[in-house]
Amino acid sequence: MLSIKLTKNNLEQVLYRAVEALRKGNIVAYPTETFYGLGVKFDMEDPLKKLYDMKKRPKEKAMPLIIGDKQLLPILTESVNSLAIPLMEKFWPGPLTLIFQAKNNLSEYITAGTHKIAVRIPGESFALYLAKAALFPFTATSANLSGIPPAQDADTVIRYFGDKIDLLIDGGTTAGGLPSTIVDVTGRKIKILREGAIRKELLLKI
Repeated sequence: MLSIKLTKNNLEQVLYRAVEALRKGNIVAYPTETFYGLGVKFDMEDPLKKLYDMKKRPKEKAMPLIIGDKQLLPILTESVNSLAIPLMEKFWPGPLTLIFQAKNNLSEYITAGTHKIAVRIPGESFALYLAKAALFPFTATSANLSGIPPAQDADTVIRYFGDKIDLLIDGGTTAGGLPSTIVDVTGRKIKILREGAIRKELLLKI
């Protein structure tokens, strides 16, 4: 495993290394605005399987993705309905994960057989910079074994996974806090699947 300490002066170099690692099918651990996440490129079956096995994640649990721009949504979904548009305008970038109908060619390691896809643009963080630099979707599953608290620092990531990770971006201790709110926008009304950092009342107002 390669670990790179993130500083104010090396952001561009670190982003380049991380994007190249994702393109090669590597597993990258990176800081988000809450905890550390684990990233693999969305369309690479073997790394996705390795990530599932590494986390001991139940196969029925879908794998969330992040993107750096709404223009990438057509890669993941056939359509974005009118319910989603005001939510994206208000809360992206930010802690709102939206559930869309998935394109048929997406891996079952991402959709978990649900024919749906979970995606967001992350809030201000290294994760956001990486998503913007990558220009392709990648996973944003938390850096933890299933059922264990997510990692808030690089040492915890190493303790959980060691050399199973190819590249670790050490951005210090993350802020923690509430996870993203998850909203299904595939029907005629929004369906709040998890109330997190964005409260239900605020969503219903929008």
